[in-house]
Amino acid sequence: MLKARIAVLVSGGGTNLQALIDAEKSGIIKSGEIRLVVANNSRAYALTRAELAGIPAECIIKKECGSQEAFENRLIELLDSNGIELIVLAGFMSILSEKFTGHYKNRIINIHPSLIPSFCGKGFYGLHVHEAALEYGVKVTGATVHFVNEIPDGGKIIMQKAVDILPDDTPETLQKRVMEQAEWIILPKATELLSAEIIKSREKS
Repeated sequence: MLKARIAVLVSGGGTNLQALIDAEKSGIIKSGEIRLVVANNSRAYALTRAELAGIPAECIIKKECGSQEAFENRLIELLDSNGIELIVLAGFMSILSEKFTGHYKNRIINIHPSLIPSFCGKGFYGLHVHEAALEYGVKVTGATVHFVNEIPDGGKIIMQKAVDILPDDTPETLQKRVMEQAEWIILPKATELLSAEIIKSREKS
């Protein structure tokens, strides 16, 4: 069986990328294979993680491309030439246009560190999400895997997992727990689910 070809797009440390690499090694992801890692930041530690795992990695810098359109065209060219069937955004800090998301309709997924529709959309990324959750005083937060469209965090929800907020939480302790108890669990599960669907639809066509 030819596995679904996955690309992971990253900007920083790549902890979610590591969770995906580990899940593939342990057999949680068995229908898909990470074929490519693409970073939009040359200093992203995720590139080192890819290298250590023996996964081909590329870096595309928007500023060097000159425009959003040129950046996305370069990205599409790279993904298509590698036969990529599923794109996983794992801490990818770049908003993608409707042209790009439409090109890979229902083939791009993202992990967001809250229970969408809470604390999501423009400006809600990284620690900002956890700061907002604590400021608001919610008792439960979590993570969401969703399809990506042109609206930030606006695509259909695939999977969610809740995490309790503790009385002495800081944004940093909450971020760590949401990663460990939610993100690193549901992102590999959702990736496997969609990889299996891709194989099924491939067999039908």
